[in-house]
Amino acid sequence: MSGAQDQLEIRFRLTDGTDIGPKTFPAATSVATLKESVLAQWPKEKQNGPRTVKDVKLISAGKILENNRTVAECRTPICDIPGGVTTMHVVVQPPTSEKEKKADNHPKDNKCGCVIL
Repeated sequence: MSGAQDQLEIRFRLTDGTDIGPKTFPAATSVATLKESVLAQWPKEKQNGPRTVKDVKLISAGKILENNRTVAECRTPICDIPGGVTTMHVVVQPPTSEKEKKADNHPKDNKCGCVIL
């Protein structure tokens, strides 16, 4: 029976309401591995899909999941029904352009001068 508890059935819900899965993952699977699975199964006909794992954010029970955590660590006892399917929401973060990166590295200096005559 513990073998069944070590498995989790996960469905990935995309922003347009379509789903990837459900698919069964071991509880020891990392969030980064889940993101790789989403990337591999991403529908080819959808535009603005993720290019890398860094472009994907997974949300479960209202929390953004961190790459270094496992599925077991991210589970919430309130939301998980034994034998049920867990739905994780997928958000694609568009990659920043070079112009935006440069703008972030050089904050604007607010300079003003006052002259009293």
